[in-house]
Amino acid sequence: MKITTFNPQIFTNNADPIVDLFEGLGFQKRHDQEGIGELNVEGIRMKNDGGFYLDISFPEFELPRDMVGIRMNVDDFDSAYQLLTDHGFKNVYGNKSVETPTGRSAMLISPSGFGINLVYHKK
Repeated sequence: MKITTFNPQIFTNNADPIVDLFEGLGFQKRHDQEGIGELNVEGIRMKNDGGFYLDISFPEFELPRDMVGIRMNVDDFDSAYQLLTDHGFKNVYGNKSVETPTGRSAMLISPSGFGINLVYHKK
């Protein structure tokens, strides 16, 4: 398994002030995605001139508070998923993953509480 992208990700129910903050810090929107998969998550990908990325995701369900995690794109979803679950990570979607025509993802939470959004892009 190879990691192809690794960057911070913020999960929120109110993306506008976060986008405004990071635009003030020099980040620009790269693209927005709406209605990702059957779980209906929306997302914004941002990048600054230094090449740093930030993802902001907002699900349709209510979060108790904003969460910060790591987006980790991999070339082999199943082996990365197995490695993380072997280390005690739990999938917030139960046994489901978010499936789209171009990819697959799952949000996994570690035993200590940090999250990894595991992402695979179909080529």
